[in-house]
Amino acid sequence: MSDSIVLLCPGQGAQKVGMGLAWRERSEAARQVFDRADALLGEMEGVSLPATLSSLCWEGPEQTLNRTDVSQVAIFVTSVASWHGLLEGWNMTPADPKLAGAAGLSLGEYTALHLGGAISFEDALRLVALRGRAMQDASEAQGGGMVAIVGGDEEQARAICDEARGDGVLVCANFNAPGQVVLSGSKDACARALEVASQRGLRATELPVAGAFHSPLMQPAADRLREALDRVEISPARCPVLSNVTGTPHEADPDEIRRRLIEQLTWPVRWAQCCQWMISHLEGAFHELAPGRTLAGLMRRIDRGCRVTAHDEPADES
Repeated sequence: MSDSIVLLCPGQGAQKVGMGLAWRERSEAARQVFDRADALLGEMEGVSLPATLSSLCWEGPEQTLNRTDVSQVAIFVTSVASWHGLLEGWNMTPADPKLAGAAGLSLGEYTALHLGGAISFEDALRLVALRGRAMQDASEAQGGGMVAIVGGDEEQARAICDEARGDGVLVCANFNAPGQVVLSGSKDACARALEVASQRGLRATELPVAGAFHSPLMQPAADRLREALDRVEISPARCPVLSNVTGTPHEADPDEIRRRLIEQLTWPVRWAQCCQWMISHLEGAFHELAPGRTLAGLMRRIDRGCRVTAHDEPADES
């Protein structure tokens, strides 16, 4: 493996029982990542998982793994483990590969910042665990939901929000790919959005999520995250790492990185814009880390000419 690499790091929703197990079984480097995460999480104040993270990843149960406070840290660790497993297979150390850039969908932005050298593994693990817990708590306190709109553009999605919002909260939360926008907000507003979208000839689906992510209803979680970020050392990344909020690379200033990560909880994720920036500005082979192949699927909608190699399991390496 000598080409420059562009890393794509998955976000919440990619979790599945058994995630990372093949990497653990075939790679000593991947196993060490899981072991280290289990040890660190067991010592972290305020983190209370119902079992070790590795057993939750590999054995479930699915209902527990799907909880926001579990799935986010599970995906982060699985992604990092798959990267170290890839490097082992390529006979490389973490310092060897030439990273042209990295981006992650929502939670995956933390994975990208860690692998890009901006945040240590321990600090990123702690932030992701706190972020997942804070989002779970905000969801339980505030309620809310999310609705995927297929076939419409940003202008149409915003018009649906304006018509369906009423006295509640309803905003565009994810611009995932052309013709795929996710709305987020109050339960009643989301229910109205389903009707409005159907009346406008668009396909709308309620998503099975715990709450209204990337909306103002996540402000309590953003406030908790701000306090945690103030205590974490952040360095300039060694490659461009894309911000979900802007769709362009993070600035080198650590305080600006902190600000964007806080905003990310209540602002929309501009994933399609992130991908379009990377395609236009970076030269390298695109690789999606475990778990899943969601980002490769979105890339086919964004730019069919951009090939993404997914590494859900070691056998996916090509």
